[in-house]
Amino acid sequence: MLNWIRDRFRRTPIVPVIRLSGVIASGGLLASRSLSIDSVAPLLKRAFDMRGAKAVALAINSPGGSPVQSALIAQRIRLHATEKGLPVIAFVEDVAASGGYWLACAADEIIVDPSSIVGSIGVISASFGFQDLIARFGVERRVHTSGERKAMLDPFRPENPEDVERLKRLQVEIHDGFKDWVRQRRASRLKGDEAALFNGEFWTGKRGLELGLADGLGELRATLQARYGAKVHLPLIGPRRRLLSRLGLSTGLDEIGPATLAAIEERLHRQRFGL
Repeated sequence: MLNWIRDRFRRTPIVPVIRLSGVIASGGLLASRSLSIDSVAPLLKRAFDMRGAKAVALAINSPGGSPVQSALIAQRIRLHATEKGLPVIAFVEDVAASGGYWLACAADEIIVDPSSIVGSIGVISASFGFQDLIARFGVERRVHTSGERKAMLDPFRPENPEDVERLKRLQVEIHDGFKDWVRQRRASRLKGDEAALFNGEFWTGKRGLELGLADGLGELRATLQARYGAKVHLPLIGPRRRLLSRLGLSTGLDEIGPATLAAIEERLHRQRFGL
């Protein structure tokens, strides 16, 4: 309540900041650490509903993840921006690649650090093949389906070229949607050849600026102070903490296993970009 009263009568400009950090995923082991429409939507609403806001800033540090969740979050950002008539500025920290760059394109302007990683406009699917391993231990794989494609890409069976071809067709469809989104949001600002821009490669922020994937170099606070004045208020919009957590009574023991695995999964995503 006190924060609301202070913001209500504050004369200095206000630019709420939403931190979009982590792998983009829905549910599973990454649920407590990931970005999804369920976790981000309340933050977007609070930021865009803030009285006196001059713009909304996105602090992005994501190596990507689910294309569906990326699209849902990006669409929600544009919906709020259109309804409220507020400009959206994305600030890339370490990385905005793949789904992370999908989110950045939801902004009207993308500001990067010279050493940020941007791009990776492509689609990837990775898994392992265990058929030789289980055969070595005398394990027999038994799968019964109704529908000949139901067990497609089973990692415990030899890879079927027809299944791989079907997967690639699905990836092409998703990739086309990604490319259409980048074209729509970046329009004439793209300066590189599309064959290179959309082949999944990633670049530093400095090179991304030259290719039209970004609009400027800078840091969030310094950039916003230069635009809105040294006294600009930059409230960080984060998830609300549970009561027990605020009182310091939550042990978090039930999160140790999933949190550790989620951290490993996120590290694997980031290592693709040398981070």
